[in-house]
Amino acid sequence: MEGFLQGLEGYLSASPLLAFIAVFLGGVLTSFTPCIYPMIPITIAYIGGRSGDSKLKGLSLSLFYVLGMAVTYAALGAFAALTGKFFGSASTNPILYIVVANIFIFLGLSMLDAFTLPIPSFLVSRQPGKKAGGRIGAFLVGLLAGTVAAPCTAPVLGVVLTYVAAKQNVAYGVGLLFVFSIGLGTLLIIVGTFAGLMSSLPKTGNWSIIIKKFFGWLMIAAGEYFLITAGKLLV
Repeated sequence: MEGFLQGLEGYLSASPLLAFIAVFLGGVLTSFTPCIYPMIPITIAYIGGRSGDSKLKGLSLSLFYVLGMAVTYAALGAFAALTGKFFGSASTNPILYIVVANIFIFLGLSMLDAFTLPIPSFLVSRQPGKKAGGRIGAFLVGLLAGTVAAPCTAPVLGVVLTYVAAKQNVAYGVGLLFVFSIGLGTLLIIVGTFAGLMSSLPKTGNWSIIIKKFFGWLMIAAGEYFLITAGKLLV
């Protein structure tokens, strides 16, 4: 992770074109970390309940969902550019790593059935015949999802925000964070496109329990990694 972050810093400073490519790829790579796993069942529950078996409608709703996420991150980019050095120490702040670590451990324990986190009713309610507000609803859920996921993307997000804060160019900062969020949401677009088919798959069985517990332990391990990183920063 440390080598990747150093490489990202280099590409950001090289040229605007390489910066946009780098943040997009950074978003894609981040989407395959445990940060995004808790958002996958939310994506399937919300979009799958409204798209049915239509992959085209699933794609449309997914794009609006990720667009909502993009607005959240673009707002962070604008804020970082306007406030200058405020985010300069984000990637080296041990408190931030401790917060992220606890989020991972909390969600991991939930996936191991230590306790239950109920999904809000408006996410799981199925209204296949109600088209009004579908895309707007997906956009609003994306706004919420972007807010939830932001702390978990701290290592990569911190590097990008630090660079944006140094540049103090609002339009450039908004563009970089928007592209980063599109990369981050690529996996969710794919999942959302096929969410209708996924939501009709069997929900019970030993296979689903094994997968759930595997990701639970994986998230706890990620939390431990962030705690170790925070400890190193405190020394």
